[in-house]
Order: sequence, then structure tokens, then C-alpha cells
Amino acid sequence: MVNTQQLICIAGFAQIALVIGSLAIPKILNWQSELAKVQPLIKQMFWTYAAYILAINLCFGLLSVFDSVELINGAHISMFVTAFIAVYWISRVLIQFFYFDRTNFPKGSRNRLAEIVLVALFIFLSLVYSRAFYINYNHI
Repeated sequence: MVNTQQLICIAGFAQIALVIGSLAIPKILNWQSELAKVQPLIKQMFWTYAAYILAINLCFGLLSVFDSVELINGAHISMFVTAFIAVYWISRVLIQFFYFDRTNFPKGSRNRLAEIVLVALFIFLSLVYSRAFYINYNHI
């Protein structure tokens, strides 16, 4: 059976893979032509926010791969970090289902499969970090 530390490490690699895969999103969703319609400041803010999200996902991944033991050591900082990561991914799942307008989502079975895999990944990450938070909370 896989323990929580191993799940965190797997989650870390998954987040790094997500970052790599996310590099294709601008092309898939045609960001260049869509952003050509907005003011330069809006375009700059959008790219800045996208870069922040990418960097956060990468940092979560690297932290989880290289310091998975520290993320479940029962310290206050571990509890707060895993709570933050759990809330981050839970929020992403909720945004997917309750906020995103999927009207113009790219059609096709490949895109549908990609969405299913991503949502499954977001749920997995939510569960792993919620579990890590719970473990840390019980140690305090």
C-alpha cells in the first residue's frame, strides 16, 4: 500500500508534469488571437497571472518531490502549507465545475479526454494534500 509520503511525491511529479503540459494550453485555446482583442494592460496582466499559476504549480511539485517528508512531519508550517495546497486544488476543482463557461471549450474526443484527466488530477491533488493536512493536524 502506498503511504501518504509516497502519495505526496507522486503528486509532486504530477504537478511538474502538469506544468510541462500546461505549456501547450496557449496554443490549444488560441490565446494569441483571443488576447489580440484586449487592451495591452489586460494582456500583460493575463500573462502575468498565467506565469504566477505556472510557477506556483511548479513550486508545489518541486516541494513535494524533494521534501515530501517535511510536508507530513506534524509541524505547524507543514500543516499550513498542506492546507494551503489542498485549498488551492479544491478551489481549482470547484472553479472547473461552477465557474468556467465551457460553451467554447475545444471539441473532440481528445480534448474531452484531456479534460477528464485534468479534473481527475485536480481531485487527486485535492485528496492527497487534504490527507497530508489531516495527518499534520492530528500531530499538533
